Amino acid sequence: MSTAPRSDEATTPPTIGMVGGGQLARMSHQAAIALGVHLRVLAASVDDAAALVSPAKALGDPGDPEDLRRFADGVDVVTFDHELVDLDALAAIERDGLAATRPSAEALRFATDKAHQRRRFAAAGLPLPRHRTTTDVDEARRAAGELGWPVVVKTARGGYDGRGVWVLADEAQLDELLHDLTTDAGLAEVIVEEAVSIVREMAVVVVRSPDGTERSYPVTETVQVDGICRETITPARVPEDVAAEARRIAEQAAEVAGAVGLIAVELFHDGEAVTINEVATRPHNSGHWSIEGAVTSQFENHLRAVAGLPLGDTQQLAPVVVSANVLGHADGRDPVQHLAGALAVPGAHVHLYGKGPRPGRKLGHVTVLADSLDDARQRARSAVAALGDPVPEVD
Repeated sequence: MSTAPRSDEATTPPTIGMVGGGQLARMSHQAAIALGVHLRVLAASVDDAAALVSPAKALGDPGDPEDLRRFADGVDVVTFDHELVDLDALAAIERDGLAATRPSAEALRFATDKAHQRRRFAAAGLPLPRHRTTTDVDEARRAAGELGWPVVVKTARGGYDGRGVWVLADEAQLDELLHDLTTDAGLAEVIVEEAVSIVREMAVVVVRSPDGTERSYPVTETVQVDGICRETITPARVPEDVAAEARRIAEQAAEVAGAVGLIAVELFHDGEAVTINEVATRPHNSGHWSIEGAVTSQFENHLRAVAGLPLGDTQQLAPVVVSANVLGHADGRDPVQHLAGALAVPGAHVHLYGKGPRPGRKLGHVTVLADSLDDARQRARSAVAALGDPVPEVD
């Protein structure tokens, strides 16, 4: 039975607390304003992207159990703009009934612990690259030899945006890495994985209510350069049957994880099969296009879900939507000072995050809706080039 209120029932939405003060919290705050939902953020600094715009903020360390507990005590629902939280402290908040946590500590673990994620998804029959998880150096070497070179090695915990992931060509490179990852306590848990021959990298954002109701967004193609997402293309350039399979896999992964709110499922397509790369249990870079490009943005739907409100339509509003990330330019330019150049591009929707410029740092994104991919891409890239580091000319 659904836990969402009836459309004719008078209810007050819960006060939502978002742990983390980055750009995802900032854009969630903007969605909360439109809904009239009260959103508080736990930020590490008054200069965090969300803290700059949110009057309802608390300062603290999301990794500190006491700061997290104090924050939870002042809200009805706790959600997240990143996964860098103390899961034991979060579980204690759930156990003590201090606030609802959406997603739960157990669901968050799917994003923070790749080895746990691999084990649970494998047990559910979800498609994964061939891999081994281990804390043993000799076992890691054996796994690499059996999988075949090159191999991918990932730390089970702590990696994001390409960090904690290595593509290794031979045993010498593997031995060097294993040495670096070994401490007096032994080898940190790693995943040794086959190097998938990737034709397309994709992501599917799924929104899920407390009662298990799910809706997925159209499949998005993520264009990666040096492990960083530079632009997204929606819909992904894959056949319809591949897109349908990607959505099916993502929706099943959301159910297995027990997600509430958003879960973004990153996927590989090698020309034949679709496999899961990793997941994030929060709003995601691959869903930024939805602010202008979908009936309901990922940020609004995340708030709807964690508040127990009816989910919104995820339908795409234009034939093609391209969203390109603004990364800090090597010359240190402040994108705000070059805003006019970006806004001169017809149909360019500019989002800047209020972050200090630094080469390679994510400072914003630009979204363009169009009838053709070439047009959308050209305009999005033109606007980004005015603001920061140009998007490389990759297919």
